[in-house]
Amino acid sequence: MSTTAATPRLLDAIKGPADVKALALTDLPQLAQEIRDEIIAVTSRQGGHVGPNLGVVELTIALHRVFETPTDSLVFDVAHQGYVHKLLTGRGGEFFRGLRRTGGASGFLYRSESEHDSFGAGHAGTALSAALGMATARDLRGTDEHVVAVCGDAAFTCGITLEALNNVVSSTKRLVVVLNDNQWSIARNVGAMAKYLNRLSTSTTYNRIHHDLEKFFMGLPHGHEMNQLWVKWKRETKDFFVNSSLFEKFGLRYIGPIDGHNLEELQKNLEFAKQCDVPVILHVVTTKGKGLDFALNSPEKFHGVGGFDPVTGDSVKPKPGTPQAYQDAFGNAMVRFAKADPRVVGITGAMPSGTGLSKLAAEVPRQFFDVGIAEEHAVLFAAGLATKGMRPVCAIYSTFLQRAYDQIIHDVALQSLPVTFCMDRAGLSHNDGPTHHGLFDIAYLRCVPNITLMQPKDEDELVDMLHTSLELGSPAFIRYPRGPGTGIAIKEQPQKLEIGHAEILRQGSNIVLWALGPMVRDALQLADRLQAEENLSVGVVNARFVRPLDRNLLLSQAAVVPLIVTLEDHVLNGGFGSTVIEALQEAECTTAVERIGWPDKFVEHGSTVEILRAAYGLSPDAMHRQIIERWRHLKDEQVEADV
Repeated sequence: MSTTAATPRLLDAIKGPADVKALALTDLPQLAQEIRDEIIAVTSRQGGHVGPNLGVVELTIALHRVFETPTDSLVFDVAHQGYVHKLLTGRGGEFFRGLRRTGGASGFLYRSESEHDSFGAGHAGTALSAALGMATARDLRGTDEHVVAVCGDAAFTCGITLEALNNVVSSTKRLVVVLNDNQWSIARNVGAMAKYLNRLSTSTTYNRIHHDLEKFFMGLPHGHEMNQLWVKWKRETKDFFVNSSLFEKFGLRYIGPIDGHNLEELQKNLEFAKQCDVPVILHVVTTKGKGLDFALNSPEKFHGVGGFDPVTGDSVKPKPGTPQAYQDAFGNAMVRFAKADPRVVGITGAMPSGTGLSKLAAEVPRQFFDVGIAEEHAVLFAAGLATKGMRPVCAIYSTFLQRAYDQIIHDVALQSLPVTFCMDRAGLSHNDGPTHHGLFDIAYLRCVPNITLMQPKDEDELVDMLHTSLELGSPAFIRYPRGPGTGIAIKEQPQKLEIGHAEILRQGSNIVLWALGPMVRDALQLADRLQAEENLSVGVVNARFVRPLDRNLLLSQAAVVPLIVTLEDHVLNGGFGSTVIEALQEAECTTAVERIGWPDKFVEHGSTVEILRAAYGLSPDAMHRQIIERWRHLKDEQVEADV
């Protein structure tokens, strides 16, 4: 039910959950439609998580009708299904219309953004553990508020969720778990759990008996009251019709499947769960992308999408001449290498499109594996493959690889197994914010023995590094940024790089800029500017390798130039610049080092990378100013020393 421009929108009057509760049940379909219209209008302009939010409109309305936030805690898994929650908790209007942009609403939930956000999240599988902790804290304090974990988008394929499920009944007696079952994570859900949930939600015996008896009772005098008794009895005796659910084996009372778009049914079942004195799981079946036909037809694309035409669903076309994205260069290379070598296999954690491996899935499906949102398993699975002579390539975003750190050290590096890790989104994922920025991987990897850690300056060098890693015979990590590459042509035959050797791009006698990855382009531009404006001789090195660092080249340059400058798209603490300082200190070399990179803080979301870089001293002008100030300081020190 769409509203006209002349009709006041219900949504505009929603300033908090109390306003949602005040609406009549008959008003709720209109509110749901207005919310869908708002989400489509905003995300079509600037992108966002479209499908997940369109699917939880009625569920989120029902949650706020039944529970009392912020006293009660709603814990959303991943939190990219939190747009509706934002709109119902006073974050509509211009703030929501600035979604994922500088100064606007975040695309995820953060405790700092609203008192209604009980827990911040950007990675899958966190809701149940966090909610269980909150419920246990409530029990220990002796208070009576409710805690609801809203799990979905493949949260139950995550090991951490199953670990929490195993501990529910031993930790609390009162918890509401909502399983938002839409059969998708980012790609379609995979594995035995997905098949099990599908069997539960499509049990023909159970659903037929439920429908027929409900119809029978409603045809009798006082049928509504009798049907309510049937619904209650059905909850208690479902095993009479179908096998006891897996969740009941864990000690949770199972209720479902429930139509996730029927507001009356949702409210009644949530009210029932609210009164239960045992942990309850509500199996809510929703449709990802409901209300937008092309999101229904392309749920993977519209899970998280850039701007699009709200009429046709066509993505906003990139500007003419925009180079292919790094992920596409990687995906094409994987197809090429897999076809040439049957040992090469690609592994992803529910992100075939985002990583570029959808190309491998389409062309060489036997050598492609999507393990679901299970990064720890992905890495261990790759380790097992490697022990049998395979050459596995794990394509996992930098931020998500953090979840498998133990497996990297204990299972891959310790055994020096030939697993290649391709870490997309190394650097900023600007619209997504701190949960998705890949700013920590150098620091957490460069201390690990037996590994090679590298970053290409362009997409051609990315292919060279992938080729090199597959020939290496030991663990290799390749980090590269989100978005388009440089536009350079990719060679017909990749080059095998010499491990630990940097590339000199420009000689210089005053300053040498050691740059990593996309910062190489910045370094070349800075060198030109420093030459033109300051008459300085500035060298540029494409570092390529963080581990092993090209110490020979570094020490030879440090012996003849007064200043080394490092540039990296990573936090300064423990990053590439720290590697350079340590190498010089070990060699007892006193050459000055100036580091350029991200500060010791979590960087917020922003409209563009350029806006965020300007805010943190990484704009071209700011970097130029930092280098000049350090150079002048060195010259002043030299003058004082001469005097």
